[in-house]
Order: sequence, then structure tokens, then C-alpha cells
Amino acid sequence: MIAVTGSTGELGGRVARRLAEAGVRQRLVVRDADRAPRLDGAELALAPGYHDGEAMRRAFAGADTVFLVSGRESPNRIDEHFSAVDAAADAGVRRVVYTSFLAAAPDATFTLGRHHWATEQRIRERGLDFTFLRDSLYLDFISFFAGEEGVIRGPAGDGRFAPVAREDVADVAAAVLTGDGHDGQAYGLTGGELRTMAEWAAQLAEVTGRRIEYVEETVDEAFASRARFGAPDWEVEGWVSSYLAIRAGELDVVTDCVERITGHPPRMLADIL
Repeated sequence: MIAVTGSTGELGGRVARRLAEAGVRQRLVVRDADRAPRLDGAELALAPGYHDGEAMRRAFAGADTVFLVSGRESPNRIDEHFSAVDAAADAGVRRVVYTSFLAAAPDATFTLGRHHWATEQRIRERGLDFTFLRDSLYLDFISFFAGEEGVIRGPAGDGRFAPVAREDVADVAAAVLTGDGHDGQAYGLTGGELRTMAEWAAQLAEVTGRRIEYVEETVDEAFASRARFGAPDWEVEGWVSSYLAIRAGELDVVTDCVERITGHPPRMLADIL
């Protein structure tokens, strides 16, 4: 039995569908049963969120493996992750496959990278077998960076990154969840192309036929330009620090993990669009 979190979302839903196609017995842990995908061989377990440790423990009971999708951004995200990890351990789960971040580290520039590092350590401390899927930024998001005006703004400098498609992450996750030899591994999942943000803007323009450009911002300008969204400070810090992680070179890597694990090369931007 594999317990799958996040199945009402983009990544968890893709993974759940792949497991169903493979005939794998799974339990979808969801907040709202009406939003859960209807899949052959899948049962449902309700839990209001990672913060509710007792509900999560009941949802995980009897599962051998948990596919733990990192929680949505919140001021208490680390505590929520810890609650879910503890629930898995207390329920007798053997293994956790966790969606982490490529540059996860205690001193990561990207705010969420520090959250992921802390969560990885909690999984280790609780004695769970694990596989960490350390995803780069998502290739799927590149088209949304530009907005309606066709301008990508941020303090990414000349830093390069190789974003990965969520379809590829789902392919890797399904292979890891159903295969052997992945325990104790941390897989850095990237796309196949390293580009600067300006180069990604040019590629986006070429594929879509739209006029799209990248405009470099200072850190102060980046915070100011995002103030109009009215988001809380911790969320804006996450947005801006993702660009700063690119500028710092923390995402400047291409790995072979997608192709090595799935047997196919990473998808390109044109494939996604």
C-alpha cells in the first residue's frame, strides 16, 4: 500500500494516475473527498492537513510507503512538514518519498530550500527509509513568470538554471515508488538545458511568438514590484529569494537523473507549451 498526498494537485495527481495505470494499490490522502481523482484501485482517507498529526497518522496507518508532497507555502510550513513526517513514523510507515528542492541546505538562499532541508533531516531522525526527489524550479512555471505584459522581472542576474517538467518529476516518482534500489538516495531532478533568465525569456518568445523580455531588478526593486499583490512578507520573500538562488549559482547544474531513472530524456519548454 502506497499512501499518496497531494493527489488533488498537479504533481500528486500525476503520480496517483501513474500508479493507478500500473495497477498499484494506493490510498489518496485528501482534505476534500469531492476533489479527489477517481482512480481504479485507489481508496480515500480524509485529513484536514499536515498540521493535524492524529488525522494524518490514521490516514497513513497500514501503508508501507508514503509519497509526501511538500506542503503549500505557509508561515508554519516546517512545523506542518514535521507533523506529517512524525505521523508517518508513528503509523509504522517504512519509507517516505519526499519532494524536496535541488539546492536544499541549511543556508540555502531560497527560503523554501531551508524548509526542505529541515524536513529531510526530520525524516532521517525518525529512522524512516527515504528517497528525496530534489526538484529544480518547475519548467511549467516559466510561461507564468512573464505575466500579461510579457516581461519577466527579478534579481536573477546571469545565473543559470535547468528547470524540470512536472511530468518528468511524476515519471521519476512513479518509478521510485514502484521500483527497488532507491532507498537512501537524493536525486537532483533537472531539465536538460541550462539557461539564464534572459535566455529563458528569449526561448519563451521564440516558442510562443510573443514579445517577451527579461528585466533585471535590484533586490529592493523586486520587493517593491511585488508589493502590489498584497501577499504576506514571508511569501514575497520566497518569490524574490528564488531569483536570488539563481543569481548565486545554486541551481547551476544539469543531472542525468530523469533519463537514468525513467529511460527518457527530460522534456523541453516546447514540449510543455
